[in-house]
Amino acid sequence: MNILIMSNTYKPILGGLEKSIDSFAQEYRKRGHRVIIVAPQYPGMQPEEDLIRVPAVEKFNGTDFSLQLPLPGVLEEALGGFRPDIVHSQHPFLVGDTALRVASKYNVPLVFTHHTLYEENVHYMPGNEEALKRFMIELSTGYANLSDCVFAPSESIMQMMRLRGVQSSIHVVPTGIYVKDFMRGNGKGLRKKLDIPSDAFVVGYAGRLAPEKNLEFLARAVAAFMKKDPKAHFLIAGQGPSEEMVRDIFIQAGLVERLHLAGVLLGGQLVDAYHAMDVFVFASQSETQGIVLNEAMASKVPIVAVDAPGVREVVHDYVNGCLLAHENINDFVLGLEWIKKQPAAKLKNIKTACRKTAYYFSMDKVVQKALETYTSLCIQGFARKTIEQSYWESKMRLMKAQWGLVKNLTKAASAIILKSEAHLERV
Repeated sequence: MNILIMSNTYKPILGGLEKSIDSFAQEYRKRGHRVIIVAPQYPGMQPEEDLIRVPAVEKFNGTDFSLQLPLPGVLEEALGGFRPDIVHSQHPFLVGDTALRVASKYNVPLVFTHHTLYEENVHYMPGNEEALKRFMIELSTGYANLSDCVFAPSESIMQMMRLRGVQSSIHVVPTGIYVKDFMRGNGKGLRKKLDIPSDAFVVGYAGRLAPEKNLEFLARAVAAFMKKDPKAHFLIAGQGPSEEMVRDIFIQAGLVERLHLAGVLLGGQLVDAYHAMDVFVFASQSETQGIVLNEAMASKVPIVAVDAPGVREVVHDYVNGCLLAHENINDFVLGLEWIKKQPAAKLKNIKTACRKTAYYFSMDKVVQKALETYTSLCIQGFARKTIEQSYWESKMRLMKAQWGLVKNLTKAASAIILKSEAHLERV
């Protein structure tokens, strides 16, 4: 099978979406499929076989992301003789628009993974925040309905999309992890390297340090816990624009000496970091799935997290951690205290439950489900066409795709206008 994956972000960015693209592509190739990835250019990027880089504006709006430039003909020329059987879009705009046109041209199914709650990331864009949120919801919902199939990373996101009006076929396909890679790590060695006492109770976090991760609440909650526990330390693996804010909170609390900002950790170093932790903390409300939660659980690290889409499928209250119904600092502190106070036998059961949860997200399972869905799509609606039918239908699909994009953008823009008018009436 020829699979074309198209994304607005990719390596060297090291987020969950980029990990997802990379791991799925590798697994598809291991199984004999050819995969070409289309992504923007970045500074410091490494050449990679079957990776097409398209021109882009770097550091868009002050972020780490690149804005793909719409250059007609560039992609078609780069694809050469590659004819996709499936086009898999990772975003509902920019390169996502191109993905829809490519699928229409070749008369093949378009799959869309709803990776992100885009409305939770509008702080990166200028303008009325509430209106922009409505716009992003309308845009992603409309794009999902233009797709032949949607991958939802979690049950929560599938339910959310249905409530928002997505009528396309939806399959729950989370990003998988290699559970065995997280089974062993040198946590003691990393503690020593970072000057964390061997008898410390280590609260940990891994991921991008950005506003959408709700790190201000998380930092204040962990600091409140650490004020009550002189042996508690906070280990953070990652970097981003919120790093200074987190540090300032710990400086103000007089706890900065027990804050350990390890920076971006990869491969074995990240596994060591998980094994250095006694508990993993998470408060983001913008996730569609929690890959770092699965990695922590594969490392047998219990979790304290605030309930949110993509989180509630992983964290089971008083089984493999604590799932807090609401964002409350006192409740978060109590959750951390509950983990710390568990007797050895009970803690062992909790850690065993963590590993059991991680196996549900094993790479083999999710890749098999994705490929079965691809195959089903190809057989269902595309395999039996004659050459003449395919030519005619591809032209009709292309016209429909162009018109669908226009309607989708118009509908999303109308949501902004109506919201803005309502706002002005209240002023």
